[in-house]
Amino acid sequence: MSDLPISIGDGATFAKTVGESDIYGFAGITGDFAAPHVNAEFMKNSQYGERVAHGALLVGFMSTASALLAGRVIEANGGLTPMSIGYDRVRFTEAVKIGDTITVVYEIKELEPERRRSRATLTATNQDGVVVGVGEHIMKWLVNP
Repeated sequence: MSDLPISIGDGATFAKTVGESDIYGFAGITGDFAAPHVNAEFMKNSQYGERVAHGALLVGFMSTASALLAGRVIEANGGLTPMSIGYDRVRFTEAVKIGDTITVVYEIKELEPERRRSRATLTATNQDGVVVGVGEHIMKWLVNP
């Protein structure tokens, strides 16, 4: 039995349409102006035929999904504070293009009550149901003073 305020199967979903401003804003914040993200001419003859979003932007969407679950838990149970402590097995399985609507599903798959941790699966799909990214997320549940 777990004293964590979540259960296996709990989750959250986040969806967003990727705009050109998302890619340029992310590039500006991170300094990653690599050609696949910002140079349409460079990408025109690639297998994608157009610019693609940064993989790390997709991880940001994954983080948002975890934050949605964490926020609901904080509202329902103020005794613990959830803190992200990492991502494992993150893979970008298909390109994310400008105009794609990405939906991230976050689902708790494992609880480690003795370590006050939870693990979740992350699956990101585009508007056509194509999986564009996957990963695992580890959350530490801190005891509030």
